[in-house]
Amino acid sequence: MAEPLKAMYNQEFLHSLGMKIKTVYSSFELGCFMAEAMREPWEELELKARMRRITETLGSCLPPAYEEALKILYAIDKDCVGFPYLIFPDFVEVYGGSEEHWELSMEALERFTPKSSAEFAVRPFLLRDPQRMMAQMLVWAEHPGEHVRRLASEGSRPRLPWGQALPMFKRDPSPLLPLLEKLKADPSLYVRKSVANNLNDIAKDHPDIVIATARRWLGSNVKTNWIVRHGCRSLIRKADPEIMELFGYAPEESGTPLVSLAVLTADPAELRIGEHCELQYTLTIREGGPVRIRIEYGINFVKAGGKTSRKLFLLSDKTVPGGTRLSGTRTHRWANLTTRKHYPGEHTLVLLVNGRAVADTSLLLEPEL
Repeated sequence: MAEPLKAMYNQEFLHSLGMKIKTVYSSFELGCFMAEAMREPWEELELKARMRRITETLGSCLPPAYEEALKILYAIDKDCVGFPYLIFPDFVEVYGGSEEHWELSMEALERFTPKSSAEFAVRPFLLRDPQRMMAQMLVWAEHPGEHVRRLASEGSRPRLPWGQALPMFKRDPSPLLPLLEKLKADPSLYVRKSVANNLNDIAKDHPDIVIATARRWLGSNVKTNWIVRHGCRSLIRKADPEIMELFGYAPEESGTPLVSLAVLTADPAELRIGEHCELQYTLTIREGGPVRIRIEYGINFVKAGGKTSRKLFLLSDKTVPGGTRLSGTRTHRWANLTTRKHYPGEHTLVLLVNGRAVADTSLLLEPEL
């Protein structure tokens, strides 16, 4: 089993970081830093809690003046690159939030983000003063460095995973739109992915705004087209009628179903948690001209309380001639994941084409031995 991500913050990392600091700040007490950072209950701390523990320990071991502490981090940051060094932007978040330090903290976040990412650290600044911070984000959106431009979009996502939610943008995402407009044809895929993810976040609370944006942007630029498609992925999975029409998915026609015949099977139909099954599907598309179809299967997973929750899995997304007969096989594994725990019971499986159920089957999932 792979080590948990939190394991990157260990004694070796702390010693390496401490030695770097000591080369530029001779008063740094390495032993005290390591002992305080790893004091109990260190082993029980998860990733973000370990990161914050290290940040706060740095704060107690570096000079108390924020400006002086930043100078020390600046002196070593060229050798502090990678995900573990999220502690540097975190230091800015924890110690640089006062009004007197605002400009200095903006410079620090801009400097540190290419080396790790300041997407989490910037969010408390947005929560405290969204108008001022969005003005800064608009400046960053025109920065020559792709990491800084990405920070403008990623840091302002309403629903950034692992990050603090931004409820003001969940309620009203309009301040985000001028920023996304600036980045909608960015030359960097790294930035464009973030713009798409920002749109996808907005779509969960304001699908109408994203649909209007998609209509306005689509066709203006190849890079923008990719953003629109990726940014509308949640709406596509929900088979929103306007989005399905916009992307050319074949609609149902009055009196003529899109799929004339469909079968879905699961083998075996009884299995235990941790095992896998083979799903087989066959379907025939109605006669006529070419149609664009999106084929998915959904599983209504049994939850701890006995209720069910559906998750969709993509099988195919393409344009086919009318009358085409399609078939395929997919292995589905029922092992527990960090993101999904399985529970025994009867699970219904559904085959969907352009969001409409065309066939279903069921299987019995039994407890692990």
